[in-house]
Amino acid sequence: MNASRNVLGGPLLACSYSPLTGFFRTGCCETGPDDLGRHTICVRVDEAFLAFSQAAGNDLSTPRPEFRFAGLKPGDRWCLCALRWKEALEAGVAPPVVLEATHESALGVVDLETLKAHAYSAAAGPRA
Repeated sequence: MNASRNVLGGPLLACSYSPLTGFFRTGCCETGPDDLGRHTICVRVDEAFLAFSQAAGNDLSTPRPEFRFAGLKPGDRWCLCALRWKEALEAGVAPPVVLEATHESALGVVDLETLKAHAYSAAAGPRA
């Protein structure tokens, strides 16, 4: 059972199973000592963010079959590096955040009020 907590203090919910996300590819934005990028913020990507990420050198749209990665498309949910989300925020293209699926350690990079201001509801649950 996952004992990780989200930024709201509750249990960490899954972000996405399809595409399978998370540093550990569990579907959750869990983190650990090996996760140097801190993939802790669950987002719903959009076209503006994907273009920003590609321009910043992290192409998340192009399929990479050798890594079993189909590429992200607008509407997909993904565990994003906390610092990358903050960079996108500063550039005005931060994708919406799924608070219930965002790991509490993200609060070391971005405050809760900022995350709440960019919240996306997880009411529909993780993408299957």
